[in-house]
Amino acid sequence: MQSALVTGGAGFIGSHVADMLLRDGYQVVVLDDLSGGFVENVPTGARFVEGSILDRKLLESLFAEHGFDYVFHLAAYAAEGLSHFIKHFNYQNNLIGSVNLINLSILQYVKCFVFTSSIAVYGENQLPMREDMEPQPEDSYGIAKLAVEKELKASYKMFGLPYVIFRPHNVYGERQNIGDRYRNVVGIFMNQIMRGEPMTVFGDGSQKRAFSDIADVAPLIARSVRVPEAYQEIFNVGADLPCSVNELAKVVAAAFGIEPKLLHLERRLEVEEAYSDHEKARRVFGAGEGVPLAEGVERMARWAKQHGARQSKEFYDIEVRTKLPPSWAGSTRS
Repeated sequence: MQSALVTGGAGFIGSHVADMLLRDGYQVVVLDDLSGGFVENVPTGARFVEGSILDRKLLESLFAEHGFDYVFHLAAYAAEGLSHFIKHFNYQNNLIGSVNLINLSILQYVKCFVFTSSIAVYGENQLPMREDMEPQPEDSYGIAKLAVEKELKASYKMFGLPYVIFRPHNVYGERQNIGDRYRNVVGIFMNQIMRGEPMTVFGDGSQKRAFSDIADVAPLIARSVRVPEAYQEIFNVGADLPCSVNELAKVVAAAFGIEPKLLHLERRLEVEEAYSDHEKARRVFGAGEGVPLAEGVERMARWAKQHGARQSKEFYDIEVRTKLPPSWAGSTRS
């Protein structure tokens, strides 16, 4: 039986990937520090280890014990906007932790390292975003993700470590941490509705994203190590059609059977439009057209109603307070 390490496997996308690997007969170890995930997300049959990818001794012991065939690296703190204000934290968790895993994967002759990057590497005004475009990230999160991509390319050239890189975008679905106030707008909207609060929108809500159902993302990640044509390649993965945040709010409200009530906040610095081309993924994986937004949101809403609202947590270790959005200003220590 082949073994796989799934970092971030108690989180949203990671738990779905772990699920699918178990169904395909892999022995799965989930490593997660539970900073954004939950133990109940870990699928039955996986071994769960609570810990950080920054803990090199823990990683060394896990690699030595299990001799992983594959590493699926999904652990990250994926808050693009907030990353400007938590640069040290961002690079530690999203870059240095990744390097720890890459080093051990080289030493243990891992057969393939699958990395979940982000369309944040593209930056502004590259539409639709294609894998052959020159990345121009505009936030610290995107910079960290691009650095890991480049490290994987260098590690393959130097040491022969095989890899597959995915750039998903705006993924939503069951098991998402709807209590995270800094990322995942679909979950934020649902949590606010269930708490009887207005849906908060930065700026006028005209900014556009292509919101991607988990069913269009996790299966490709899990299956990638069995697709030789995917090795040493980068793939956009997710939905094709963008919609505005205002339009999204209407779809989410409809899934809860209410009229949308919005609270517009001061605009923050962010990419105005972001959506990708997925021709490459379709060619290599045979990916389909994707789950329609209303259908996917309706399914997530049913799950959210069953699990209830979550208390939003503030991120207290803000490193740079200059230009911090006013709605995040409480996320500081006096």
